[in-house]
Amino acid sequence: MIAIIDFGSQYTQLIARRVRELGVYSEIVPASTTAADLRGRGCQGVILSGGPNSVYEPGAPHGDPALLQGDLPILGICYGMQLMALELGGEVTLTTERRAYGPATITINPAATSPAAAIFAGVSPTTQVWMSHGDSVARLPAGFEVLASSEHNPIVAMGNAQGLISLQFHPEVMHTPEGRQMLANFLFAICGCATDWTTANVIEDAVKRVQAQVGTGRVICGLSGGVDSAVAALLIHRAIGDQLTCVFVDTGLLRQGEAEQVITSFRDHFRIPLVVAEARQQFLAALADIEEPETKRKRIGATFIRVFEAEAAKLAAAGGEIAFLAQGTLYPDVIESKSHDTQASQTIKTHHNVGGLPEDLSFTLVEPLRYLFKDEVRAIGAQLGLPEEWVWRHPFPGPGLAIRVIGAVTEERLATLRAADAIFIEALHAAGLYREIGQAFAVLTPVRSVGVMGDYRTYAHVLALRAVTTDDFMTADWTRLPYDLLGRVANRIVNEVPGINRVVFDITSKPPATIEWE
Repeated sequence: MIAIIDFGSQYTQLIARRVRELGVYSEIVPASTTAADLRGRGCQGVILSGGPNSVYEPGAPHGDPALLQGDLPILGICYGMQLMALELGGEVTLTTERRAYGPATITINPAATSPAAAIFAGVSPTTQVWMSHGDSVARLPAGFEVLASSEHNPIVAMGNAQGLISLQFHPEVMHTPEGRQMLANFLFAICGCATDWTTANVIEDAVKRVQAQVGTGRVICGLSGGVDSAVAALLIHRAIGDQLTCVFVDTGLLRQGEAEQVITSFRDHFRIPLVVAEARQQFLAALADIEEPETKRKRIGATFIRVFEAEAAKLAAAGGEIAFLAQGTLYPDVIESKSHDTQASQTIKTHHNVGGLPEDLSFTLVEPLRYLFKDEVRAIGAQLGLPEEWVWRHPFPGPGLAIRVIGAVTEERLATLRAADAIFIEALHAAGLYREIGQAFAVLTPVRSVGVMGDYRTYAHVLALRAVTTDDFMTADWTRLPYDLLGRVANRIVNEVPGINRVVFDITSKPPATIEWE
């Protein structure tokens, strides 16, 4: 077991996923966990996560000091590095020159002699990493040596002979290309771990947990047509069979032709009972005159629950009470929403199926994917026999187009966005680029611009296109789409979709942006 001490980083669960990806079991534990507790559970190593605090802030989490005095190998990441330095007598400072957010190049110290230098075994002498920090280590603790540096920071990695190692950057994100090698070095060369954590084990564990939670009860599953809810439905169906009924809600906030596609393909392929709830007017009424994105998400979350309650009541009248609601909630939803089990992290945005749920929720939630990431879910879906077109379908947010129509949501604006989005996605498929992109979509902005069509002045909306490359959806880079493709898409949208006279392309990574605009 590798324990990951959670100091509130948005990436804490991603660290756990990377460790599991390498075949090693990992658990996230709160900052209050003691060294004695970890030793009692057979822990072979500890990772200190990043976090939003400065180590000098009043109330900043510091954990059990005994951890750093013991014999367990420890890897500090970002805040974890700063905490390790401070607790062991080093110096941490906040300087404008050393603040870093985004990609950076580091140089490995070839003169490092401590066993901690094994963290960089097999890593290039200069390598790209992902930074996201304000504080930096200005002076090493006694007994430590510099393992790597960058142009603007002389101490981006440090270690000592006792197996204490720290990295100022994030090896767990995909934009640190050799981060996997670094983590593997920590797990195998430094901690001596074995590889016995597999996708098959995850499926078996999820099935057992659902069976234990549900027993003989009945479950409805909110099916969206995306990979998350489909995999959740397959796992739950494997666990409890006909005790499950799926409910597809036509919210009126879906992409072009999506409702028909989901209903047909799900009924034909999976043979799981499916109920279709027509609720377009309910959702539009709930969103009337609402422009603030957090309010949108919460209104949508509450409306979903009211629809599920109504459908559950109908099903109960025919076959007994339904006490459980299943969702395809993933961990990125949880950590961005700051739910009850991630209180150390900061709220980025409320997801309709986490922080957007009403307080008077009458169901017990069943969420077999709650601690998994998108690529893990896709691997599970493939193993469960989910068709490839479902496994690799781009994510679609639960609130649907309501959070891609920036500002007020109306039927007219939704129709405009649907038409433009369909042109964009169709072009990506035609160019053979859809599978290479993590997520792509159009955003209808409230901004209007002056244009000219023929001899006439126009004053119409600006549409934004977004395409990102990612495998974990915790970090993402904008996709370098061919200019000629973007040109063709923009030309078609402006000519074929009334109300749009300008198209722009979003070239912002995550962080600092999120993937969705709202």
